[in-house]
Amino acid sequence: MSKKAPASSLLKLIVPAGKATPSPPIGPALGQRGVKSMDFCKQFNDRTKELILETPTPVAIAIKPDRTFTFEIKSPPTSWLLKRAAGIGKGASQPGKQVAGTVSLKHIYAIAQIKATDPVMSHIEMHKICKSIIATAKSAGIKVVH
Repeated sequence: MSKKAPASSLLKLIVPAGKATPSPPIGPALGQRGVKSMDFCKQFNDRTKELILETPTPVAIAIKPDRTFTFEIKSPPTSWLLKRAAGIGKGASQPGKQVAGTVSLKHIYAIAQIKATDPVMSHIEMHKICKSIIATAKSAGIKVVH
């Protein structure tokens, strides 16, 4: 029997754009896998310097057995983009009964264009992405106006 090469591990984090530091949660998560967190933080901050500071940015880090890593930066969460477009801090405590804010279809389309840049969404049609964003807005208590 032949031995299989150890697979790389995948670590998913949400890190503020341009503000990655080796403190928790990044430092301990990378440290226990034997990766220098400072190297990741420098590379991440360099690649996210064009984004608005402190934008929550999902990142998938693939850590190889030789302790090297690669990472992929994804678009911010839909709920964060919706709350920002509506100008609110948090969604409604009782969605469907309360309205926390409103967004227009123009905002929905702009958010859909941002989300369409993700590799996961590359094969999905734009109107389906828009429907998904409208459903997320409804579940957060944000009204979509025409």
